[in-house]
Amino acid sequence: MFQNLIEFQSLKALTTDGRLLFGTRTVRLFAYGFLSVILALYLTQLGLTDQQIGLLLTLTLVGDAIISLWMAAVADHIGRRRMLILGAGLMIFAGLVFALTRNMVLLTLAAIIGTISPSGSEVGPFLSIEQAALPQTVPNKYRTQIFAWYNLIGSFATALGSFSAGLLVEILQHQGSTPLNSYRAVVIGYALLGIALGLLFAKLSPGVEVERTQLQGSGEIRKATAYRFGLHQSRKVVLKLSLLFMLDSFAGSLVVQSLIAYWFHIRFGVEPAILGSIFFGANIFAGLSALVAARIASRFGLINTMVFTHIPSNILLILVPLMPDLTSAIIVLLLRFSISQMDVPTRQSYTMAVVDPDERSAAAGVTSIARTAASSIGPMITGALLGASWLNLPFFLAGSLKIIYDLVLYHNFRSLKPPEES
Repeated sequence: MFQNLIEFQSLKALTTDGRLLFGTRTVRLFAYGFLSVILALYLTQLGLTDQQIGLLLTLTLVGDAIISLWMAAVADHIGRRRMLILGAGLMIFAGLVFALTRNMVLLTLAAIIGTISPSGSEVGPFLSIEQAALPQTVPNKYRTQIFAWYNLIGSFATALGSFSAGLLVEILQHQGSTPLNSYRAVVIGYALLGIALGLLFAKLSPGVEVERTQLQGSGEIRKATAYRFGLHQSRKVVLKLSLLFMLDSFAGSLVVQSLIAYWFHIRFGVEPAILGSIFFGANIFAGLSALVAARIASRFGLINTMVFTHIPSNILLILVPLMPDLTSAIIVLLLRFSISQMDVPTRQSYTMAVVDPDERSAAAGVTSIARTAASSIGPMITGALLGASWLNLPFFLAGSLKIIYDLVLYHNFRSLKPPEES
């Protein structure tokens, strides 16, 4: 009961900027879920092969990583709000180009420059900048709880977006629309949601920016270590975490939501409306798991929660393609999602806790970009495997690599405690 009270008090403690960041998270993750369910199906209707789809999704993530690295690096000096608005513009650009052409060159250009989420989860510069700003909108004692709510709301938004896309496609096709046009309507909706996101970012106050005194106080250090991405005292910790997060992210990119949806379509002939319902449920469970993570972490610690909830979820991931029918595959997938996100708010909170305050943007940026860069490789590999009819191998590879990540993370960081656990 006391823990529930603490969790709700953390929400009440949010400043107006904090509530706005929750709003931008909601709109953005709805858009990502909205698009991800139909993205591979849409590209198939445009005439792309499995290998081309995998390559395009890989280039999407490569472009996101490169652009996000620059935006995260300069956000504290140019302005976090400005960079977030620019990111929304890139999201609009990508949505419009994908909706208006089937030319592979133009699609590739939009994939590299714009912001598209093949997985339904965070891509682009948004998370690293918001992750650095969010602790400034709430007292430190509520940090982990706020990250848990932040991820819960994002998962719910992704779930609703996935469900809405499947429902919209079903309605449009029932009214006589072709599959291509019904999918294109979703892509156009994605661009419109980018406009809404930009308007919300424009309302943020200077309270989300780094204090000038922090920048001035660390100015000489930042100049001396610019080649280290703005990190100084926490450089070794952040780079070590980044390498491990890259392994986890690469493994996850082998089974992004778009490709899992495509796998269900190929393996069991599942239609878009049902796919939307499956991922609606999956993301609801994922969101609830993120909220539960704050409770577990308060008792057992952030690292223990990250590792010992993640391993069972990866075992379940390996089991999904081994299920003999659609019902059992859905059940195992939902079970996996019910514990799969417990490491996310704990990972974010842990990273922000073990670095100096003036390094938070840099740490969030480096770890986020490392994850995005690593995740850019997986879709191309999975596309090739699907094209070669090795439908199940991505699940086996992803689950196994993630378990290795968990074990190495525990071995290296179990003794490095955040302040509240010391």
